[in-house]
Amino acid sequence: MKNFALIGASGYIAPRHMKAIRDTGNRLIAALDPYDGIGIMDSHFPEASFFTEFERFDRFVDKWHRDSGNKIEYVSICSPNYLHDSHIRFALKNGADAICEKPLVLNPWNIDQLKLIEQETGQKINNILQLRLHTSIIDLKRRISKELKENPDKVYDIDLTYLTSRGKWYFVSWKGNESKSGGIASNIGVHFFDMLCWIFGDVEENKVHLKTADANAGYLKLKNANVRWFLSVSYDYIPEDVKNRGLTTFRSITVDGEAIEFSGGFTELHTRSYEQILAGNGFGIDDAYNSIDIVSKIRNLQPVGLVGEYHPFCKKIKQ
Repeated sequence: MKNFALIGASGYIAPRHMKAIRDTGNRLIAALDPYDGIGIMDSHFPEASFFTEFERFDRFVDKWHRDSGNKIEYVSICSPNYLHDSHIRFALKNGADAICEKPLVLNPWNIDQLKLIEQETGQKINNILQLRLHTSIIDLKRRISKELKENPDKVYDIDLTYLTSRGKWYFVSWKGNESKSGGIASNIGVHFFDMLCWIFGDVEENKVHLKTADANAGYLKLKNANVRWFLSVSYDYIPEDVKNRGLTTFRSITVDGEAIEFSGGFTELHTRSYEQILAGNGFGIDDAYNSIDIVSKIRNLQPVGLVGEYHPFCKKIKQ
């Protein structure tokens, strides 16, 4: 049984981490969040110590180790994106491995610094890249790897579309602040970019066609794929047939016109991620580099407009 601490206990994704800690037979010792209405903890770890101030949480982690003779072995990080870097450093310097939600950090140079701290402390940073554990995505990777072994120069045409509706609160929260979330591409797209690079190779060209407050779109040339992508948090752009079914999210990946079905199978991916991490097979800091580099560049690129290979959903946007 391993001892965990959790930073960012009130967020949307935190209950999946609590469930994963419990389902893998481990225990949560302490949790931190500025917001104190976290009844969800009663369903998982009601006995865990809880703090709303980082300084008291920091003191507890240090004191608990000295008083009990035990240690916090893992710190799970579900805090706002711009705080991941700092909270990872806290974990490593306190002798714990980090388990961090995506995006690991906002910029690739943050990764370079964290690698040094890994080396100094001997601890490890694990990134939640759950799409790499999704059965449909694993099957796709196997299929593409087999085809590329037979034809290494093959280039696939891919359309990535991810629409996840968010209300007005989104733009008032830290998620709507690009300096804190990294923008739409970082916040909702980074794991898709990771998955595409994992399957189709490194980036050779990165182009942005449009950026609005609620949508980003662009083009990626990977070693073995041309990718047109469209990401949005607006309900307006969801296809009518999807709206008619009462759905507020639409995700689609087509490879050479063939739709890859991966709408289900997400509920247990955090638990599977924890199982792999505890077995020493987690996705480390080097695994995160490509996707972080992509979204960092998207954030700083100027849109070129609707020229070249742009995603068809771009025509939905009123410029």
